[in-house]
Amino acid sequence: MTDTSRTRIVFMGTPDFAVPPLQALAARTDFEICLVVTQPDRPKGRGRKLAPPPVKKAARALGLDIFQPEKRNTDDAAARLSALAPDYFVVAAFGQILSQRMLDIPNKYPVNIHASLLPKYRGAAPIQAAIRNMEKMTGITTMVMAKDLDAGDMLLQAATPIHPEDTAQNLHDRLSAMGADLIITTIDQLNSNRLTPTPQDHDKASYAPMLKKQDGCIDWALSSRQVVAHINAMNPWPGAFTHLGDTRLKIFAAATEDGDIGEDTPALPGTVCALDDQGIHVAAGKGRVIIQEIMGTSGKRMAADAFLRGHPIDLPARFA
Repeated sequence: MTDTSRTRIVFMGTPDFAVPPLQALAARTDFEICLVVTQPDRPKGRGRKLAPPPVKKAARALGLDIFQPEKRNTDDAAARLSALAPDYFVVAAFGQILSQRMLDIPNKYPVNIHASLLPKYRGAAPIQAAIRNMEKMTGITTMVMAKDLDAGDMLLQAATPIHPEDTAQNLHDRLSAMGADLIITTIDQLNSNRLTPTPQDHDKASYAPMLKKQDGCIDWALSSRQVVAHINAMNPWPGAFTHLGDTRLKIFAAATEDGDIGEDTPALPGTVCALDDQGIHVAAGKGRVIIQEIMGTSGKRMAADAFLRGHPIDLPARFA
């Protein structure tokens, strides 16, 4: 028998980003997570063994029912979710688009947790886009889901500054925790009729499409600040990389060098200008970048000065 005194929620999510919101919702005794929907197990690692997604592992630990449909908008999936009579869908980085039929199932709303201040950076990679574009602020938006990608009416937003040293990984973790807090507040305010959805200004919308491995390639013709922002945005995936001859080098951390390249030290972008205990100094389109952490063909991430002891770079040299 359904307990009508508790808010019934179907949670949908797949990666690490979705785990804190799931845990926060499950901790509320007045909420009932009646089902967790996540992607199927996928091959992972060198052995290509099937591995459960992070949300599945978290749901197991919480003792929740789990549903892993290969296709999300089938008649069987819709029937199973409808039979649960949920008040809300809560969706966080699920990785699949829901049909309008699915979005119409909740008694109240299908709510999405999105890692940007909408309408800016709709799409799959908003965290990386905000860092790469050197935004001063980003945040979390909860919204009513619509058929069009991230275009639904907004509910609540929470903002956080982006620091120069932020990588996609630590900003991801911060936004995930913020999403956990904001979804609780969102559901509470919706339940008490204190929250009215607000349409987005679609004319101001921008998009952050899914990243590909090739997106990690460093363009040394950019300014030093832009190069460092790109390296931070690509950490941990797909990873920023460059080439020295035929050797591919993955760059994990870098900083700008004070001052721009003056007329007395002309250098083409990508030129290695100096090697010291600070790291590898590289000319950008404007200014210099100091590579601080790097990985070569050995597959081991290390400080640049340690890398140079085992893999000396003979000057003159230039990254492609």
